[in-house]
Formats: sequence, structure tokens, C-alpha cells
Amino acid sequence: MNTSFWKAGHTPTLFSAFLYFDLSFMVWYLLGPLAVQIATDLSLSAQERGIMVATPILAGALLRLAMGFMADRLSPKTAGIIGQVVVICTLLLAWQLGVNTYEHTLLLGLGLGFAGASFAVALPLASQWYPPEHQGKAMGIAGAGNSGTVMAAVFAPGLAYLFGWQNVFGLALIPLGITLILFITLAKNSPTRPAPKALKDYATALKDVDSWWFMFFYSVTFGGFIGLASALPGYFSDQYGLNPVTAGYYTAACVMAGSLMRPLGGALADRIGGIRSLLFMYGIAALCIAIVGFNLSSSYAALTFFVTAMLGLGAGNGAVFQLVPQRFFREIGVMTGLIGMAGGVGGFILAAGLGAIKQHTGDYQLGLWLFASLGILAWFGLFNVKRRWRTTWGASSMTAARV
Repeated sequence: MNTSFWKAGHTPTLFSAFLYFDLSFMVWYLLGPLAVQIATDLSLSAQERGIMVATPILAGALLRLAMGFMADRLSPKTAGIIGQVVVICTLLLAWQLGVNTYEHTLLLGLGLGFAGASFAVALPLASQWYPPEHQGKAMGIAGAGNSGTVMAAVFAPGLAYLFGWQNVFGLALIPLGITLILFITLAKNSPTRPAPKALKDYATALKDVDSWWFMFFYSVTFGGFIGLASALPGYFSDQYGLNPVTAGYYTAACVMAGSLMRPLGGALADRIGGIRSLLFMYGIAALCIAIVGFNLSSSYAALTFFVTAMLGLGAGNGAVFQLVPQRFFREIGVMTGLIGMAGGVGGFILAAGLGAIKQHTGDYQLGLWLFASLGILAWFGLFNVKRRWRTTWGASSMTAARV
């Protein structure tokens, strides 16, 4: 990454956006790695477990729209502080009062949705500091906060084994508090921040067919990433009999792959074009998920294909948001909220759907094949619209030759 990138924007804000996003994602995803232990203690069915891990995803999806609007009207930094305080209070109540029923897990998931909504704060906060030619890298670095899922997958099951899963909520307060202090101290709103958008601007954006295409594309890439990340601990436990800690390590390998590839996917899209790289990533992810759907006998083989699929989905996340600022630069706050919401809805459907299919059919095969089919549909959809994009808004962007 050349020196011009680091001189183009505001590095402390970029770091703050990444850290805020990273720790927010860690707690947003917390119920996923703890799912097997919680389900065992509370006697939850596979479907209930699936809905439990999917609830924070859906709440985060819906709240992203609200947080995007708040970031637009108040400022990304102010919205981030408010969201972080709500998450800290949610975890504090869960730790002190306890989570003792299925209904309690759903209420906790609703509160953790504010952590998932951090997406609508971190990306505009970082993006507004950088010119178009560096958008892929800036959005990729800020969006690499997806790596918070890795920390949750690696540490949460082990900490739950040592201290009990209820106390994991209390332990999470330590890094969250430190992050909030750093965010307040280091982050700054861009002086060229676009004027606030009204509610009608969201409705106007939805009238643009490109908005729906971007929402669909991200519902597959990010929805696939977070949906699989939430479902994989249960999948590896059910399918291969792995204990919660080992299943957490397997899952951590998958989510690490997807998280690391997000900034690289943005940088690759800057170099070869967002459409070209996204087409390639959809193909990889769909193929690998379809292969896993054949119920491979080896957990190592399944892990290999899941890791490869997550590489594709992670890079796809970066590619989508390399394209978004080019098409919707002035509406970036609105579109980040809408597209982020769509990604969360996709993740909810995948995580809850895999649990429901497991409950009613006995395995995950149909769910995995349905998701692979969505990846193929996204490939054909993108291929279909690329000519129009390249001859309209893509032609006038600074990266037109590579869109």
C-alpha cells in the first residue's frame, strides 16, 4: 500500500473505525461460538439454537438503517458512541441478571444488534476521509473489523469452559470499555462530510434499481459470511461430533479467512475492478459451498472448503464496497445503512434457515445447496448488469477502466 494512501485521509480515524467495528463484531457474534454450550444448558432444539444465533444478526440488520440515519444526522462519531454505550449496558445486564431461558437469549440478541449496526457507523466514518481512488482500501481496512468474529470464535468457548458462559458477557466489557475510550479520543468526523439526508432520501434511494442490486449482492457476500460464522459452531458439533472448543477453533479458521480477505478484496477491486473480482469470488464461494453440501465424511475436508468459501465471501464484501462509493458517493450514509441492512437480513435467513432445515430434515444438505444457488444467481445477476454499469456511472468514475 503506497504512501499516498496514508497521506490521503486521517489514519487515527481509520484505526478507530476499525477497532470500534472489530470489538463490536466480536460481541455481536458472541452467541454463535457459545451456542452449543447455551443450547445444552437451556435444552434448546436445533431450530431454537438457529434462531438464537440469528436474532442478533436480524436486529443488527434493522438497526443498521437507524444507525445509518443517526450517523447521517448527528455524525458517525456521535452515533458510534451511542451504539457502544447501549451494547455495554446490554452485556452488563446479561452478566448481572443472568440469561436463563430461551426468551432471555432472544432479548440479549436484540440488544447485541446495536453492535452489528456499527457497520453503518464505521464505514462512513472512514470512507468520508478518502478520495475515490482509495475507497477500496479505506473501506476494506475499516470493514476488516469482521475479524472480531475470530476473537469470539477462538476465545469465547474456552472462557465459557473455564468460567461459565454467563461470565463471558462480563469479560467482554473490558475490551469494549477500552475501545470506547480510544474511539472518543482518536476518531474525528470528516470536515467534508456530506449534508445530512432526510427520511425521504432513503425512499428515493430505493427507487434506484442499482440500490436493490447492491443490497442483493451484499446479502449474499456478507450474509453468507456472518450467517455461516454463526451456524458453523453448531454445524461442526452436529455433523462431526466436535466439542464446543474444537468447533470454535474450526469456525475461527473460517471467519479469519473471510475477515482477512475483506481489505485484500477491496485492494484487489481497486486494481482489477470491483465487478471482475466480485464475479470471481461468487464463483469460488458457490462451488465450495455446493461441495460441502454433499456431506463430506472428513471434517478436515469440510473445513478446507468452508475456509475457501469464506475467502471468496470476505473478498466479495470488500469488492461490493469498493463499488458503492463510486455509484453513491453523496448518498454513502444512506446506502451504507440500506446495503448493510440487506447483508444482515441475508445472514439472519441463512443462520435461522440452516437451523430449521437441520431440525426438520436431519442434516444441513438442503440449506447449503440453497445458499450455493443464491451465489450462482448473484453471479448471473452481476454479469447481466455489468454492461449497463460500465457504460453509465462506471464510465465517469475515476476507476472507470477497472469497474
